[in-house]
Amino acid sequence: MTTHSIQEAAQQAAALISKSNWMVVLTGAGISTPSGIPDFRSPTTGLWSRNNPMEVASLSAFRYRPEAFFNWLRPLAREMTKAQPNPAHLALAQLEEKGILKAIITQNIDGLHQKAGSKKVYEVHGSMQKLDCLSCQQNYPLDDFIEPFLLQEELPRCPNCRAILKPGIVLFEELLPLEVWQQAEHQSAKADLFVVVGSALEVTPAAHLPLYALDQGANLIINTYSTTYLDSQADLLLPFDVAKIWPEIITRLN
Repeated sequence: MTTHSIQEAAQQAAALISKSNWMVVLTGAGISTPSGIPDFRSPTTGLWSRNNPMEVASLSAFRYRPEAFFNWLRPLAREMTKAQPNPAHLALAQLEEKGILKAIITQNIDGLHQKAGSKKVYEVHGSMQKLDCLSCQQNYPLDDFIEPFLLQEELPRCPNCRAILKPGIVLFEELLPLEVWQQAEHQSAKADLFVVVGSALEVTPAAHLPLYALDQGANLIINTYSTTYLDSQADLLLPFDVAKIWPEIITRLN
């Protein structure tokens, strides 16, 4: 069901949220674009409209063309470092604090949910907030390397073995982190209300998570400008700016 005004939509969303016992949210790039972080798949502005992902964002690129990989990553890392949570991130953190929202599953790597105060966040595509050494298995916080990486354009190297450090994000040719993915599946199957925020549900396997909830009879809300393959099964479609609709929803829950 699609509504015509943001106020009516917020009221209907609040009604579904109020009667839920286990609300789970899946977020995609669309929740972070109001914070200034570009998405990947928009036809003209997305990162993949300018770069072939296999050439710059694959495990092969990291291993064999690290300069090209980090040259691609640096502008994105710069945007993520200065980005701040927007009202949608903050609203979801409030819902968790109230005990209404039980888990956030995110396809994003920017850490903005945690910056907003959310605690139970499952990052199925990893995080930019840490760096891993594939040689000696050490890992380090990004903050220890961010200044020389961004300002001096140095490649981050392991202090222990001097190997080039890999950002803790899931690259093309890599598997999702198993434990995080299993928790995402578990939370999705447990949900009686599953909410999609800022994801067009195009990237698998994360795009299949709402099905775990629907199979258990959960309600489904989709908040995105794009159409998705599950629109016809949604109880409520919210084709509104995420940073505007979620404060409206919060107001109606107080």
